[in-house]
Amino acid sequence: MWRFLIRVAVTTFQRARTAIWFVTRPEALGVHAVVLTPAGRIVLVRQTYSPGWRLPGGGLKLREAPETAIVRELREELRLADYADIRHICNFEHRPEYRRGLAALFLVERAVYDGRPSLEIEAFGEFAPDALPPEATRLTRLLIAAATAGGGWQEAESGAAADEIGDAFVRLLPPDLAAFPGG
Repeated sequence: MWRFLIRVAVTTFQRARTAIWFVTRPEALGVHAVVLTPAGRIVLVRQTYSPGWRLPGGGLKLREAPETAIVRELREELRLADYADIRHICNFEHRPEYRRGLAALFLVERAVYDGRPSLEIEAFGEFAPDALPPEATRLTRLLIAAATAGGGWQEAESGAAADEIGDAFVRLLPPDLAAFPGG
């Protein structure tokens, strides 16, 4: 019962923020990661306040470098214990929940984690790259393609129109951490 009440409270809070963002259109700086396990499976999360399977990630704190932010976010969301390598794949612009967003996409290889449900994350899943769940968001699919495509992020971008990914505006950009205040 308490989990249900917490979910209602978090969802209500998120909807109120979205209503404010509809009016103010703030800029949002974020990070996301395609996390690969040692077995080569992709780790996705289900948030308590948004539908679908998504990549782990979140917002940057004031003057925080994207590389620092992604490790912090993965420790918070997945309880990341270890990893072999983190590579910056590309940046992308999008408009999440009426905000103007710029995010860095990373590829994290051979990650070891101990994910447990929290106020923000209700479930974790590991999926083969070619067998993502139907509930994976279209943006998630595009970002996975950008990180795992043999031709790099440019190959993924050329194959995805904005209306195919469910976001009114998404554009993949070259990897440039200087685009972020702490980068």
